[in-house]
Amino acid sequence: MLIVAALAILCLILLGLCGPLHGRLGHATSIAYAGAAGATAVLLLMGLAALIGAAGAAPVTASLSVGLPWLGAHFRIDALSAYFMVVVNLGGLAASIYGIGYGEHERQPGRVLAFFPAFLAGMNMVLLADDAFAFLLSWEFMSLSSWLLVVANHRQPDNLHAGYVYLVMASMGTFALLLGFGLLAGPEGGYAFETIRAAAPGSGRAAIVLALALLGAGSKAGIVPLHAWLPLAHPAAPSHVSALMSGVMTKVAVYGFVRIAFDLLGPPDWWWGLVVLVLGGITAVMGVLYALMQHDLKRLLAYHTVENIGIIYIGLGLALAFQAQGHAGVAALGLAAGLLHVLNHSLFKSLLFFGSGAVLVATGERDMERLGGLIHRMPATALYFLVGCAAISALPPLNGFVSEWMTFQAILLSPQLPDWTLRFAVPAVGAILALSAALAATCFVKAFGIVFLGRPRSLEAAAAREADRWQLGSMGALAALCVVVGVVPGLFVDLLGPVTQLLVGDRLGPQLGLPWLTLVPVAEARSSYNGLLLLLFIAFSTVAPALLIHRYATRATRRGALWDCGTPTSDPAAQYSAGSFAQPIRRVFGAMVFHAREHVDMPQPGETRAARFHVDLRDLAWDFFYDPVARGVSAVAGRMNHLQFLTIRRYLTLVFGALVLLLMVLAVWH
Repeated sequence: MLIVAALAILCLILLGLCGPLHGRLGHATSIAYAGAAGATAVLLLMGLAALIGAAGAAPVTASLSVGLPWLGAHFRIDALSAYFMVVVNLGGLAASIYGIGYGEHERQPGRVLAFFPAFLAGMNMVLLADDAFAFLLSWEFMSLSSWLLVVANHRQPDNLHAGYVYLVMASMGTFALLLGFGLLAGPEGGYAFETIRAAAPGSGRAAIVLALALLGAGSKAGIVPLHAWLPLAHPAAPSHVSALMSGVMTKVAVYGFVRIAFDLLGPPDWWWGLVVLVLGGITAVMGVLYALMQHDLKRLLAYHTVENIGIIYIGLGLALAFQAQGHAGVAALGLAAGLLHVLNHSLFKSLLFFGSGAVLVATGERDMERLGGLIHRMPATALYFLVGCAAISALPPLNGFVSEWMTFQAILLSPQLPDWTLRFAVPAVGAILALSAALAATCFVKAFGIVFLGRPRSLEAAAAREADRWQLGSMGALAALCVVVGVVPGLFVDLLGPVTQLLVGDRLGPQLGLPWLTLVPVAEARSSYNGLLLLLFIAFSTVAPALLIHRYATRATRRGALWDCGTPTSDPAAQYSAGSFAQPIRRVFGAMVFHAREHVDMPQPGETRAARFHVDLRDLAWDFFYDPVARGVSAVAGRMNHLQFLTIRRYLTLVFGALVLLLMVLAVWH
């Protein structure tokens, strides 16, 4: 199985290396994306087969004589890596199919075709790595290939700025992971994961490694306050790459944290869960508040990735807290909720980015204030986007509801925790999760309503045309999966059984054989969810009134003026705007969270110039974290620039001094 997976990854790498040839071939876009789709389909099947066969089976391992001389390179497929292979390659397959149509509209497709397959290969290599060197090498390969995709349209200054910030933060995250793996390996240099598992670090060293994992993997995932690169980089990339970065790459970062915290660090302390819980709660509510303020559709979706990463980390924090207190069953529930949300977010976030890409191709606009009325010109895209909006808003019977509902079930079991700090913290985080879910629904009422409903606010929106069949096909498949996971969640919860068994030593009971496909994560007397019955009820409640109205309503036709809410003008600019939706939330949270400042320029009586209203919003994480880091990197780089002009003798002296320093550190460590 590893051999087949390795061959598929090799095909992706070779496909990327052939990037310079794509411009000389006919139908280059179709060939490249079709090849990527084929490779990811093979990897998806390999991951699914490994996950289904993981119960009671030993992990598949292999080693190669490459990499560090005394270590080589180790690879492994266990239940955890198999599950994330399914998530990554399902998203990669959808993005590749979508790219066949979307790529035809790109101005310079060669810049994307060369690195898109490499990006997919890098993410899969991270999942298969079974030693620190292979993991970090694959992590950097993934980061650099995604950075090249971010700056693919390098002629726009905003894209270059986004790429610079992303590169700085990716380098910082990799450095943090390097330090973390160095502490795990110890002075003996046991970088293989099997060696690290056999020699669990002490509590002090484990605490430092946990902090470094949160910094390294958390910066890639987008937890607050490490998130500020994400709304810059994700919108800068092409839309199908944005879907991969937001819906898939952030999950590889979650995988990195789960691998370290649940697998390599050994039994957790009680406060680990508290730290992860608090970070997850802050990330969830801050992400949705930032999203509500956005008028750029892709930036709005990028900020919502921050919110959903927070929801995932809440589930992981619950699992750590309950595992530390010896409640393996509830820990399995929290972990299953978090990992199921990994899949769910990958599905509906990819769907929403695909929808935004279709809108961008049809109108050339990302500003919601210049869109509107697209439901009449892009009905299929509007339907699929609506499914994604409902799913990300956690509305039943779609998939986003199931994982958030399971998270709440774990939160309601917090009285079982003996530690009073966790007893207070868990319900507080539950309230934050409920607030973020309500605000998410508000945000996507705004997104769908402003973009697809009403009347066109620009000529570009009025002239929009429906997306092509490749884009619609990939969006339709993801929308169908959002419904399937929400209606038949027991199938996917059962697939997570080997993963939770591996990481916390327990699993939820079998779900698929329950009557009417009911999901019972704890006990039927306490809670249960039936997506199928709920879907049937919603369908009946919708269809029956429509049939009755059409059967018994009057056949007479009346015509009258459209109600205009009391507005005497029919100008589309008089419609409710994205800013109108955000204003109440901004008035409540703006001064504290965004340092919001409103500027009104009202002309004096008799002046003919237009009145202007402007709002300044600031991302405090940028002011207090990113900006100092960026300025620090620039200052250090400027001071070290003279090193490139040293003589050979000074270079040798510098290398000798560094070697002596490292030997002294190693001697002290021993």
